Amino acid sequence: MFGKVKNIFPRGLYGRAASILIVPIVTIQLVVSVAFIQRHFEGVTRQMTMGVATELAYLLAQWEGADASAAQGRLREIASGLGMAVTVPAPVTDGADLRELLDLSGAEVIANLRAAVPGIAHVALLSSPQRVEMTIDTARGPILVVVNRSRVSASNPHQLLVLMILTSIFMTLIAYGFLRNQLRPITLLSDAATAFGKGQHVAYRPRGALEVRAAGKAFLDMRARIERQIEQRTMMLSGISHDLRTPLTRLRLGLSLLPEDEETAALLGDVGDMQRLIDEFLSFARGDAMEEAEVVNPRELVGRIVDNAARAGSPVTLGRIAVAAEVMMRPAAVTRALENLIGNAARFGTCVRVSALQTGRNLRVMVEDDGPGIAPDQREEAMMPFARLDAARDPNKGGGVGLGLAIAQDVARSHGGRLILSRSEDLGGLKAEFMIAC
Repeated sequence: MFGKVKNIFPRGLYGRAASILIVPIVTIQLVVSVAFIQRHFEGVTRQMTMGVATELAYLLAQWEGADASAAQGRLREIASGLGMAVTVPAPVTDGADLRELLDLSGAEVIANLRAAVPGIAHVALLSSPQRVEMTIDTARGPILVVVNRSRVSASNPHQLLVLMILTSIFMTLIAYGFLRNQLRPITLLSDAATAFGKGQHVAYRPRGALEVRAAGKAFLDMRARIERQIEQRTMMLSGISHDLRTPLTRLRLGLSLLPEDEETAALLGDVGDMQRLIDEFLSFARGDAMEEAEVVNPRELVGRIVDNAARAGSPVTLGRIAVAAEVMMRPAAVTRALENLIGNAARFGTCVRVSALQTGRNLRVMVEDDGPGIAPDQREEAMMPFARLDAARDPNKGGGVGLGLAIAQDVARSHGGRLILSRSEDLGGLKAEFMIAC
């Protein structure tokens, strides 16, 4: 039950804040309005109606007790003194009482008049002008008595209710404006944190309440530490890579001067493998921290990557591309991630297909192959850095160091997405779904 009620309420911060603000105001209005109408207007209406009923009783007693010759004159004289208008005989009516639907006190007026004045056959509450018409059966025939509406009931509460509602709406708007000033800093902090999770640096300055300012300052400190650590790690690995490349270059040069034989070729291959390993280590450690995000057309990017892979001899084809808009991303990092996925797929399969789908919030690039795939219980392990699988499909086969999937996953996470491994329904091999936030 509580779960169903919970689903009714808004999920956003502004919507929930508005609900917290508006629901109590509306509830208080309803309670106050009902209590005010029932206790005040009905009580006042009852007292005023009973006063008119007393005057009507006196008027009817004089009418029925007077001589026939002077009865009508006496009736009109007394009615004029009481502020009433009398018509003798009364016009014929259908007997049904009349009142407007929004006449909140009209029902109380009619009920009290019928209870206090015997012989009332018809009561009509008219609004133009506001008056009460009563047809009363007497011993000398029916008479029509007209009384000003203001004598039997207090003014209808329409104006009070309208004024209450308009005032409440106005105060709600003012309160929501103040509340928005308190919620906006939280929204800005959330946007800055979300952008940082996607690898984007958004300018942010703490503002708002003291608690929100403290959270904002803690976020800025955390972001600065992370960026400083990434920069230091990148600089350190760049230096190590430079220092290692120098002796590798000397080794390659020295080996190239030796006579060409099987042993020399093997040593040159080892030097090449070491150079490639260093490049992969540096690529994984550097990630995409040094690249600025830009608006890119995913259709063109994926098409160019597939064309380059096909020219390099990979058995890759371009599948369905359902892309509607451009996406903010780091193109070099995304290119490196997709090239790693295509390279892994081409290493273990004879057919590779790349397709892309863009939804409202995500861009999904699927790389599928017809290879042996990866067992479901090993897919998480396969995306770990330097992971080596014992299964038939080993992502390190062919001289790799187990960083292809790890790099792709790291790039996807830095763009607010993730890498999902599953089985390809069409090709039967592995399906790597590279997903980033739009």
